[in-house]
Amino acid sequence: MKRSLSSAALSASLLVPGLAFADCGDVTITEMGWASNEVVTGVAKFLMEQGYGCEVSVVPSDTVPAVTSVAENGEPDVVTELWLNSAGEAYLRLEEEGRVERLGRVLDPGGVEGWWIPSYLAEEHPELTTIEGIMANPELVDARFNNCPDGWGCRVVSDNLIRALDLEEADIEIFNHGSGETLASSMASAVQSNEPWFGYYWGPTVPLGKYEMTRVEIGDYDAAIHTRNQTQDADNPGVSDFPAATVLTSVTTDFKEREPEVAEMLSRMTFRTSDMSAILAWMDDNNASGQEATVYFLTEYPDDWSGWVNDAARERLVNLLN
Repeated sequence: MKRSLSSAALSASLLVPGLAFADCGDVTITEMGWASNEVVTGVAKFLMEQGYGCEVSVVPSDTVPAVTSVAENGEPDVVTELWLNSAGEAYLRLEEEGRVERLGRVLDPGGVEGWWIPSYLAEEHPELTTIEGIMANPELVDARFNNCPDGWGCRVVSDNLIRALDLEEADIEIFNHGSGETLASSMASAVQSNEPWFGYYWGPTVPLGKYEMTRVEIGDYDAAIHTRNQTQDADNPGVSDFPAATVLTSVTTDFKEREPEVAEMLSRMTFRTSDMSAILAWMDDNNASGQEATVYFLTEYPDDWSGWVNDAARERLVNLLN
């Protein structure tokens, strides 16, 4: 009963601006077009409004338009879940010019990608947790690698890794999926049937939140080799693991100077990538909206967000929830 009342109070407070109990004024914040960012922005908005008294306006956007808007107009104040590998040179120039500042990683360790097997398979056959073990026992992974669809960046990297490893020489068939949907459904079908599966995937995503998966050790990460592997049909592909993608909260320097306490909170706002995948899976299972997922996070992960805010904000938020 208490959980239901708290959730109802939270849901209502998401729709009502915070009280003017602090110096915080108007704040503009992005909401990108994907589910995890609905959660990140929803949580940031709630904490700013109910903890710090800000009046927050959400700006629907995407990575490149958000960076362009900051360059041309000096706003929005806050860009949430900015994937550095998608933001490009335009964002780095803004940093060099002193117009924006990265506050911290909003996902820890970041966007993850790699080659995976179901954890039940890893427990039954620990040797399959390395690529050498898989190549020595291809029948244990159904002699198949589930590859990315054509046109995806991961397809280029995986294709080069396949050549560098001579994966097909180990009698492993390369199955190139036609879409992200079929790649995801192949994992789901295998796991639900407790069958072998071996392939590429990334997070935070619904499948990595729903299913216990173990990442296969391909080798050490080598920046030079990974860069080379991002070229279609690289002349000299090598073996390198996938690095975690840097995912940031970034603000304008004007905002940081104007609202240092809020900026400090945003610098500590970090979601574990595995937790975000679990939240996305909860959204999928419950057909939930971003607002409902925000409430879910705030009620289920209080130890996380309570460590992000200052003492005064924490007291206000606790009083709101009790």
